[in-house]
Amino acid sequence: MNENTLEEVWNIRASMFSGAVLLTIFAVFLVSITSIIIIATPIRYYLPGYLDAEVREKALRSAIRVDSLQQQLNYQEAYINNLKNVFNGVLDIDSVKIPDTISISETDPLLKQTKKEKSFVERYEEDERYNLSVISPTSGPMEGVVFFRPIKGLIVTKFSPMNNQYGIVLKIASQETVSAVLEGTVIFSGYDLYAGYTMQIQHKNGFISIYKNNTTLLKQMGDKVRTGEAIAVIGNNKDKTITDLYPEFELWYKGNPVNPEDYISF
Repeated sequence: MNENTLEEVWNIRASMFSGAVLLTIFAVFLVSITSIIIIATPIRYYLPGYLDAEVREKALRSAIRVDSLQQQLNYQEAYINNLKNVFNGVLDIDSVKIPDTISISETDPLLKQTKKEKSFVERYEEDERYNLSVISPTSGPMEGVVFFRPIKGLIVTKFSPMNNQYGIVLKIASQETVSAVLEGTVIFSGYDLYAGYTMQIQHKNGFISIYKNNTTLLKQMGDKVRTGEAIAVIGNNKDKTITDLYPEFELWYKGNPVNPEDYISF
C-alpha cells in the first residue's frame, strides 16, 4: 500500500502449494551449487572417507610404477656390469647356458660327454675326415675355395663329356642326405622327366651345381643355402625293393661342365 494515498501498489498470493514449490526449487539449487563446489574444488579432500579411496588408488598405481622402474633399473645395471666385464676381460659364467656357446668341460658333470656320445663323435669325425677338398691354385678357376662333398657314396660312372656324361654317378645303399657344395641360391627345384627330382644352385664366380635323382627336395627356387646345408634326401622311397640308388652330381663353370673330382674328394 502507498502510505501517503493508501493505494494498492502490488500484491502476491501466498498458498501452501506455492510455498512448497519455492522451497523445493531453492533446495535443488542449493544442493547443485554445493555439489559443484565440492567436486571441482579441493574442498572435497576435507570430506571424511573421500580422500582415503583416492589416496589408495594413487598409492597402488605409484607402487606398480616404482616396481616396473626398479625392474628396468636392475636390467640396466646388469647390462652395464656385463659390459664392464667384457671391457675388463672378465667373463662370468651365465646361469643359463646358450646351446651355441656351451663348451665341453671335463670338470662340469652336466657337460661331460657320455661313452655313447664320444663313440658317435669319433665315428662321425672318421667318416667326415675327407669331406672337404681345397682347390689347388693350378687345378681350377677358383683359388682357395672349399667345396663340400654333396653325398657319400661310390662313384660308378666317371665324368665323360665325349659320351654326354657331364657329371658323376654315385651308388648308395641306404638313405643319404644331399648337401650343398658351396653357398649360393637355388635357381631350379622341381621334377625333370629324365633326371627325376633335380635341384640347381648358382654359386659365386660362375659355378652351378646340379643334383639329380633325388627322392625329396628340401629347398625351393629362390632359397639361399649355406655350404654343407642339407638340400635334398635320397633313399626314403616307399618301394622296399629298391636297395641301390644312383644320384648324379654335375658341376658347371661359366656354361661349361667340369669334372667334380677335380674339386671335391669323394
